[in-house]
Amino acid sequence: MNQDPYFNRQEVSNSDLSELARLFQRADYIADASAAYRFGTLVDALITEPDRVNEFRFTVDGEQYTREEFETGKAMRKSFMKTPMYASIKAMATFQEVMNREMVIDYQGFEFTLPVRCKWDLWMQLLRYGGDIKSTTATSQKQFIASIEHFDYDRQRAWYMDISGAERDVLFGISKKAPHNVFSVAITRDSDIYKTGRAKYQELAFKYWCLFHNS
Repeated sequence: MNQDPYFNRQEVSNSDLSELARLFQRADYIADASAAYRFGTLVDALITEPDRVNEFRFTVDGEQYTREEFETGKAMRKSFMKTPMYASIKAMATFQEVMNREMVIDYQGFEFTLPVRCKWDLWMQLLRYGGDIKSTTATSQKQFIASIEHFDYDRQRAWYMDISGAERDVLFGISKKAPHNVFSVAITRDSDIYKTGRAKYQELAFKYWCLFHNS
């Protein structure tokens, strides 16, 4: 399997924080999140990085998927690309935009610095904000919003917003279930999603700093 060079970078990513968080999570949650991430990789690649996809062999970077998974993913891609939101942003958005910097993080009044990175599904430089695309089992807006905390999407979005300095963000959810409805959640720094997500990453980043960077 061809490894995305992004994952070999030395800065701390949200995925690194997730790996640390798994030490404190139940086994059933880990399995649930891992399955969601695997399929989400397929959907992301189909929409934002089609050059990574081999639709004849049903692979993404050499990772094998089933024909059924690919057919579902392609139907989800079609549904997303038909939305008015996609039509309005596709001309100005760049996909898989990497950002990195040294970030000062405050945890309960204690400040420390970490080299950090993120990779946006879509970024709109003109508007100075971006967003992420998630596959979801949700079939309603309410269910998708409930999944945000369960899968720690709030932590991811706050992490990305603070690395970029963005004042807002958008999270898309594409239902795995036909007719593959598309949901969207706007996030600002005043929203509960940002606030809870920021608190989550501050705690994990502090633990990460204590373990690997406090020398």
